[in-house]
Amino acid sequence: MKKIILIFNLIALSILGITSCSISDKGDNNSLGAQQIFEEPARVEGQKDVIELRCEPIDTVRMAIIGLGMRGSGAVYRYNFIEGAKVVALCDVVPENVKRAQEILREAGKPLADEYTDSLSWKEICERDDIDLIYVCTHWDLHTPIAVYAMEHGKHVATEVPAALTIDECWQLVNTAEKTQKHCMQLENCNYDFFEMATLNMAQKGLFGEIIHGEGAYIHDLRWLNFKEDGGYWNMWRLKHLEEEDGNTYPTHGFGPICHIMNIHRGDKMNYLTSMSTNQFGMSAYAKEKFGEESDYAKADYKKGDMNTTLVKTQNGKTIMIQHDVTSPRPYSRIHLVSGTKGFARKWPKKGIALDPDAHSFLSDEEMEKLLKEYEHPITKEVGAKAKEVGGHGGMDFIMDYRLIYCLRNGLPLDQDVYDAAEWSAIIELSRFSVEHESMPIKVPDFTRGAWKKLNTVTYYTD
Repeated sequence: MKKIILIFNLIALSILGITSCSISDKGDNNSLGAQQIFEEPARVEGQKDVIELRCEPIDTVRMAIIGLGMRGSGAVYRYNFIEGAKVVALCDVVPENVKRAQEILREAGKPLADEYTDSLSWKEICERDDIDLIYVCTHWDLHTPIAVYAMEHGKHVATEVPAALTIDECWQLVNTAEKTQKHCMQLENCNYDFFEMATLNMAQKGLFGEIIHGEGAYIHDLRWLNFKEDGGYWNMWRLKHLEEEDGNTYPTHGFGPICHIMNIHRGDKMNYLTSMSTNQFGMSAYAKEKFGEESDYAKADYKKGDMNTTLVKTQNGKTIMIQHDVTSPRPYSRIHLVSGTKGFARKWPKKGIALDPDAHSFLSDEEMEKLLKEYEHPITKEVGAKAKEVGGHGGMDFIMDYRLIYCLRNGLPLDQDVYDAAEWSAIIELSRFSVEHESMPIKVPDFTRGAWKKLNTVTYYTD
């Protein structure tokens, strides 16, 4: 019967015009019936995996920051407070952004950086031999091209989220990192928020028992920003993504912390997902109200459904839910929910922790704060006060940047590797494809090509 169903699915997909699919019933135990639409190319001879990659220590990390909008200019400021980091090049197609970043360095008493403003200047920067790290904060479409080019020219890379927009780009990142043996880190700052770090520590110390389910989200009313032309997003690039694609277009903020707590590609892996979106309502309604029914914004065809919900099943039988909504009038939430056999934690809409033997009720605020202090992650204990002083989303941006430089200076594996970047970013195209085909289950490629079995937990190294 299973063979008949698979043949039927193949015929159906062929009718739909999907000719590059490979449908197989040779899945993992928990992914039987999921469709292998996206190939898993064999590792090229001479490449090797970069699980827990260690590189030569770099005493002073010379870095170029490419893209100096909201994220890039914030990074320039934070790196003034991190020992062993030196900004040597600044790049943006908007000259005023470069000048503003230079002023940040000047006010901090730091040497001014070389300036680049041409649209292809990033290539020239990557080709320099006096730069160790390329820090990418451009619009999404350039993240993978710059990261790949940088690694090919001997540079480590840290790129803003998402690191890639398609499965093909995910494989480009993985294959280039494996070929060059260079670090490629996705700058997922939410992994370093204080509550997320504490729950990671709690999970690793067994407080929740066996983790069986997690939830994350990016629920953020960005209607005002998506339409903002002066200082919002250069060339309205983010609005264009809402016009052109459905699915979860921005999955990593809620997903990243849950993946680390659930040891994805460190003893477990994602097997398959299914995804569903509502129709699009919010953008059109907002545009008509704000700009009038005859405006171009109101007449635009926004493909992005208001709420997307994606469900993931793992090899070890765990589940993860991810949601995305940037067009509804509702409070901000990343959910961050962890559920185990002995306890539960959630950050939004109200922070709470519940533990056996009375897990049907939340701990009191006093008990919860005591527990959070007891299980505060060693890294936030070390730099949390400084992070809050410097800032950046409450300090998590500073911790992220501090950890990146710390690991590069000490020759340690980065907290987030290229497989994290590929797995978390892959949700974009996988969810879109599932939505387009009536929530069809889709196999998640194993970007480690079996190397996920080498480890059994996530480690943030300190020596």
